[in-house]
Amino acid sequence: MVAHYNNSASLFSVFIPARAELKIRRIVTAHLETGMSLKDPNVRNPQARKRVALVIANPAASITTGWPVGFWWSELTHPYHVFTESGYEVEIFSPQGGKCEADGMSDPNDASGYSKTDLISQGFIHTPELRALVDNTNKVADLELAAFDAIVVAGGQAPMFTFEHATDLHQKFAAFHEAGKVAAALCHGVAVLAYAQGRDGEYLAKGKTVTGFANVEEDFADQAVWSYGLLPRDRHVMPWRIEDRLKAIGANYVQAGLWRNFAVRDGNLITGQQNFSGEETARLVIEALGR
Repeated sequence: MVAHYNNSASLFSVFIPARAELKIRRIVTAHLETGMSLKDPNVRNPQARKRVALVIANPAASITTGWPVGFWWSELTHPYHVFTESGYEVEIFSPQGGKCEADGMSDPNDASGYSKTDLISQGFIHTPELRALVDNTNKVADLELAAFDAIVVAGGQAPMFTFEHATDLHQKFAAFHEAGKVAAALCHGVAVLAYAQGRDGEYLAKGKTVTGFANVEEDFADQAVWSYGLLPRDRHVMPWRIEDRLKAIGANYVQAGLWRNFAVRDGNLITGQQNFSGEETARLVIEALGR
């Protein structure tokens, strides 16, 4: 039991700041004293660890608001946390490679306070060796299919403006899916499905049950910026909508309701609804890979 606690403590120290870590250690100790094991039940071969290519968007400027847009922290950090806790290796890619920037409100330190309770992202951001992964991402064009078991595309606002021309990403995502490997996306990262097509020219999402950022959530975001006078009411935050586009290409779009954490798997295609669905998406990836 003590060994399990030590292993957990070392993981917490990577992702969680000192003050929060102390609180979590107390919780862990309480669990151990009641006889609960923290041992990871996943069976894995340390000689052949699963490998995940995690894709985030490059920074851009919104054509609808003029604001800088990027990836969303929790959609990177929460899957990263789940995968590495499960013994997986993770490499971070972006369509253009290089330094990536997050949407401001996804940062736990942002003045808005929107993500202030996101301790996993806070720990990632303040761990230099992890933050460096975002400052120097690999190019999607250099992603080798044979080297990875799954591809996971995170969201944020930028994908809605940049993924249309990210042809390398369309091709790599389709290649994973057609090779029988796991292809996953969440939130606005599901924008990749608006473009990814198989060798037969059909959209990958056609006939598949999928989710992604819902219209009810887009309505909520629009109403928020309108109420603060940040946009006139005849303009919208996003230039198009995930739910509408997926339905238009023949997908069976489903969602769990406003801001509900939700992910769905259809064969080797996995999708998560929004920024609260990173862990659920990662868990389905692990399930699909057979742990």
